[in-house]
Amino acid sequence: MAIQVGETLPSLNVYELKDNKPVPVSTESLFAEKKVVLFALPGAFTPTCSAAHLPGFVAQADTLKARGVDEIICLSVNDAWVMHAWGEQQNALGVIRMIGDGSADFTDAVDLMVDLTEKGMGVRSQRYAMIINDGQLEWLGIDAPGEFEQSSVEQVLAALD
Repeated sequence: MAIQVGETLPSLNVYELKDNKPVPVSTESLFAEKKVVLFALPGAFTPTCSAAHLPGFVAQADTLKARGVDEIICLSVNDAWVMHAWGEQQNALGVIRMIGDGSADFTDAVDLMVDLTEKGMGVRSQRYAMIINDGQLEWLGIDAPGEFEQSSVEQVLAALD
């Protein structure tokens, strides 16, 4: 069963590109003492992720921050280089933290994996968004396979109201 509202997010490392190297970042440092919106998706450079999901959060970043969000994180089961390159291509760098969960450790720990092996993508993240307050899950929107609704920036904004 996926992580539930009120639970503490797992403590482990994910990766971010710094000085052209993947650097481990603890989830504790990402989530402690702040309000964070984390959205996750099946893969960088994929159609819905590139056309709607990430661009929506980039476009609404100032609105999210005006509603008390300290940090916006995009996470995918990709490596830190891919996440950085995608963030660069989408004009997201400096606005959204592009985090790689290359081995799906975080995705597995919150029980939000999906096996897309039959589609040639291997194990990936489900499409979801969460609001995290000081390390605890406040809200979670999970999309059904092949859909994009519950994890949209519009749903996150509604949940923040």
